[in-house]
Amino acid sequence: MTELGTVMIRGVVGILFMLILARLMGKKHIQDMTFYEYIVGISIGSISAELTFGTEVRMSNFLLGMLIWAIIPIIISKIELKSLRFRVLTEGHPTILIKNGKILEKNLKKENLTVDELMINLRQKDVFKLSDVETAIMEKSGQVSVMKKSELQPLTPKDIGEVVEQEREPRLVIIDGNIMERSLREYGYTKEWLLGEIMKQGAKNFSDVFAAQIDSIGNVYVDLYNDTLKMPQIKQKLLVAANIKQLQANLVNFSLQTENKNAKEMYNGYAKQMDKLLDEMSGYLKE
Repeated sequence: MTELGTVMIRGVVGILFMLILARLMGKKHIQDMTFYEYIVGISIGSISAELTFGTEVRMSNFLLGMLIWAIIPIIISKIELKSLRFRVLTEGHPTILIKNGKILEKNLKKENLTVDELMINLRQKDVFKLSDVETAIMEKSGQVSVMKKSELQPLTPKDIGEVVEQEREPRLVIIDGNIMERSLREYGYTKEWLLGEIMKQGAKNFSDVFAAQIDSIGNVYVDLYNDTLKMPQIKQKLLVAANIKQLQANLVNFSLQTENKNAKEMYNGYAKQMDKLLDEMSGYLKE
């Protein structure tokens, strides 16, 4: 076999073996890696690259080296899950950089962090004034977490005693012109209702829609294939029909969510009445 062929085979084997090891070691964002995990990743990549061009060394030696560099961190991570002391030994503690609004100079020196570097980390968290910071902590991954002072925290509905409706996960109901019927059904809506909603936003049919997403209160986001289409003016009678249809869908949705048998029957009963109302008024709701 030619040298070029050997390099190609060893390169493919190295990449495939590295991918297998990466899956075994688990998923973790690079920003969440500890310094030790970062070094391990670089080392495995370096061994894989050397495997490609180091044709004078047997392939099995490189593969064994990659395996060792992957297996030992896996074992260490399993031990860390069961032992706090061992986890502290291998990863260390987070370091408090600012406490009660005061910079801890000793901890900055411990982490070899200058004031300029501290300010860079704060600005990345949208904090430009040291006086705004209550606590800042350098995590084991090197990222800095920031907690602003109480008076600068965003106001939430809970702070003013306002009760808000709990939202569920938004669902895609149309992808590439295809209806995701399961998602639509789980939210208690019908294809007819969805068609009315997308027509409000310029679509003539489901095939005109690239993507559509619905939230838990029935708002629909629509992205059309033809982005130059303008949203048509909604005709008043059609809007009334759409609102009745949405009310019916909400009643069906309520019946699916409740465990109370009487309430379920009541919601379904009213939903059927809405359906009957639409049939009776259909001739009068056309523009």
